[in-house]
Amino acid sequence: MEKVISGIQQIGIGNPNVLEATEWYRKYFGMDIKVFDDAAVADLMLPYTGGEPHERRAILTLSMRGGGGFEIWQYTSRTPVAADFELRLGDYGINVAKIKSIDVKETYEQFNGAGLDVITSLNQNPAGELHFFVKDLNGNIFEVVEGLGWFKKRERKTTGGVSGTIMGVSDIEQSRKLYSDILGYDEVVYDISDNFEDFAGLPAGEMKYRRVLLRESKPREGAFVKMFGPTEIELVQCLDGRRKPKKIFENRYWGDLGFIHLCFDVQGMDALKEECEAVGFPFTVDSADSFDMGEAAGRFTYIDDPDGTWIEFVETHKVPIAKKLGLFINMTKRDPKKSLPGWLLRLFAVNRMKG
Repeated sequence: MEKVISGIQQIGIGNPNVLEATEWYRKYFGMDIKVFDDAAVADLMLPYTGGEPHERRAILTLSMRGGGGFEIWQYTSRTPVAADFELRLGDYGINVAKIKSIDVKETYEQFNGAGLDVITSLNQNPAGELHFFVKDLNGNIFEVVEGLGWFKKRERKTTGGVSGTIMGVSDIEQSRKLYSDILGYDEVVYDISDNFEDFAGLPAGEMKYRRVLLRESKPREGAFVKMFGPTEIELVQCLDGRRKPKKIFENRYWGDLGFIHLCFDVQGMDALKEECEAVGFPFTVDSADSFDMGEAAGRFTYIDDPDGTWIEFVETHKVPIAKKLGLFINMTKRDPKKSLPGWLLRLFAVNRMKG
């Protein structure tokens, strides 16, 4: 089977309190569809957890507006660790999670009115698109951007799910071998080196950067493509000689506090493995057969990007569309390129959290 990458399935977010974070994201970002809530031992992640298995709880939530989900994560067998330095723009790893808005100006006003920690003004990126940055309850930075596509336009909140990331990298050309050549972000929206007014307010945002915004030139295929929608990756490289960026998860475990990994929904994992290995991105973790996440099942793998940032791939085998109705979809018996019908995806709404 050839590789099919449907889009960003979710971003992992390490938290000190998974329930508190889940409620915050529901209340303010509209991430109110609970796909699963699973407590287990992360016994396959030993390369990233000091060689020891650890217990954890993970809750995956979505927005019916579309976009990728949040895998809200908490260690339960150890105290999750924060970085021992202030994270700054351009540090190696996931700097920012992008979430989409149907009206960026209205979201900006709503977040300010709710007293959220909005850290930049409403501004335009180099492509002329409105955006701003806001911190969550634990200090993680989110960028609210104009949505490039929607699953449902009528929802309770103006924001949808994950539409991309800002990645701090050491060498943009090396990083593009993964993000453009393998993951399909091959369209360059802009490639500019400068000091950027719209970064003012971000940690070290006043410094000089090269930033490259990448999008997909071809529409994605796959079962959940209607839900995930178009996404983007922005690569940011610090050009200021006064500092050397640090690796965000240096001396910490996968699952510690902050943005842990970026996860892509895929089919044809064996073909993807062969392609990744051929260009120097071997799988570092591979569940091999189907893993069980309580209500969901599949195969998951990890690679490291050129700066050690964790990229996850999930080949979904079973997914709960509507748990309350007992509706689960067996993905192994479908055409991997064919989207699930919209009416079926809308049944995710049955899993909406109250509040």
